[in-house]
Order: sequence, then C-alpha cells, then structure tokens
Amino acid sequence: MLHVVQCTQVLVLAFVLLAASLAKLTVPRAVPAAPHGVRDVPTADDAHGVPAADEVYGVAAPDRRSPLLDRRVTLGLGVFEGCLGLAMMVSAHVSVRLAVTVMFAAATWVVGELRRQGTGTGCGCFGELSRGPVGRRGVLRTGLCTLAAVVALGAPHSGTDVLRQGHALVGLIFVAELALFAALSPELPALLERLGLRPRAAAPCERRRSPLAETYQALHASEAWLSRENVIVSTAPLDVWREGCWRFLVFPARVDGRDMEIVFAVSTAARHRTVRYAVVEAEPSEAPGVAAARSR
Repeated sequence: MLHVVQCTQVLVLAFVLLAASLAKLTVPRAVPAAPHGVRDVPTADDAHGVPAADEVYGVAAPDRRSPLLDRRVTLGLGVFEGCLGLAMMVSAHVSVRLAVTVMFAAATWVVGELRRQGTGTGCGCFGELSRGPVGRRGVLRTGLCTLAAVVALGAPHSGTDVLRQGHALVGLIFVAELALFAALSPELPALLERLGLRPRAAAPCERRRSPLAETYQALHASEAWLSRENVIVSTAPLDVWREGCWRFLVFPARVDGRDMEIVFAVSTAARHRTVRYAVVEAEPSEAPGVAAARSR
C-alpha cells in the first residue's frame, strides 16, 4: 500500500508542476476594460472623488502584485517548474525528487510569510491566476504538496513507469488528491472566469462604474422626478456628486413662489435602482458687488 501511495505522489506532483508551469507561461495579465481608464481629474463617474479602481471589475487598479508576479520572474519560474515536472515523469533519480521537495518547502515558507504579513499580495503560484491575497487554503495546499514530495522520495518508479503499470488504486488515489487540490485552489474560479465558464463577480455599488447617462435615465423614469417635475426650473443640475452607492443631483426649483432646491439621490446599483429626493432652501446668491469685494 505504501508503494502505491508513493507512486501516486509522483503523478500528483508532476501534474501540479506542469499545471503551474502552463499557467505561468500562457495566462496573460488581465487588461483593464474601463473605457476611460484611470483619470487624474475626478468626474461624476468616480466613486468618492477617485476613479473606481478594481481590475476585477474591469477597471485599472493599483498594482498590488508581489515580485513573484513580475513577468520575467514568472516566465523563469514557469520554465523551471515545467522542467521539474517533466523530470518527475521520466526519471526516478533521487536528485530530481530532492529538488522538487526543496522547491515546495521554499514555496510553503514564502506563502506562509505572505499570509503572516497580510499585505494582500498574491503568491504567483499559478501566475496571473494567483493575484488574490494568500489565504489559509493556499498555505495548506503548499504544505500538503511539500508532504507529498517527502513521501515521493521513496517512490521507485518515474511517472511514465507508474502510468505504464496502470494500477487501478493509483488512479483512485490520484483523482481523490486532485479533487482535494482543486478544493484548496482559489485560482479555480479565476480560471473559469477567464474561460467564460463563470460570470464575473459583480462590483459592489460603491465601486461600480455608473455613467452619468445611466443616472439620468433612472432619474427621469422615477416617480420622484415625475412628482416634482412641474416645479423644477431647469433640467440642468446645479451640482452633481457621488458618495458611496448614491449619486446626488441638485436642481433649482420654484415652490409656492419661493426659490428652492431639490436634491435627488439616485442609486448606482446595477439593478433595482431607487431614487429619493429632498426639497431644501436655496442658498442665497451674493450680489455682484459683494462677490467682487471678496475676490480682492
């Protein structure tokens, strides 16, 4: 039984190494899909006065990647891991097994340090797919791979020899370990999203990019606008700003012979956008002479 377990670890480790190499060498960096990119001057489309910055939602974000995600380093690691994976398949030499064990032990230490520091940087284990912060699953996964590498030190056969033997129990253990590996891999949802097999996560309303035209459409179709439309003096807003999940628009109004202002709050959510309003006293405008004296 021990012999079967050891041979299975050879296949599992070769698969992990080749998969990591393939991801590093082939998965490109996600390109921001925001129509306007990052702007230096805030506009009404910005959240809290700054551009909505989260590349997960297709908008350029600050680069929080660790040095391991530098493209040149990633390619080098990908080539190295690919060579180790192929070596595990064609050779049973102890030097190959030791190199794999040392590599996974070092990876476990690195991932553990990233988790301990809590900087939110990715480990780069699977290249651009590993951009999220390191969690407990990532640490456990690399630790189990290190354990598998230690167990595989005593395996007498290479990966191709194990496949040639076609042992049914090896196949069952291999499938079970791969299922565990997939369950511990936060990169799997990201991979499914890139392949178009899973919809992208919806941006929270406070960070969602909401064009001003969308706000106007929701406002003009709302009961709040229709009920106060007859007292609004101009359809051009006096002021527009955004806070959290709301965009505020101020319109001049004339209510019972008095100059007023109506402040509309329009939700920036993707669905079921609500509109609220409040009628407030208009700020008194200064006489031209007073304004000129203050500017001196």
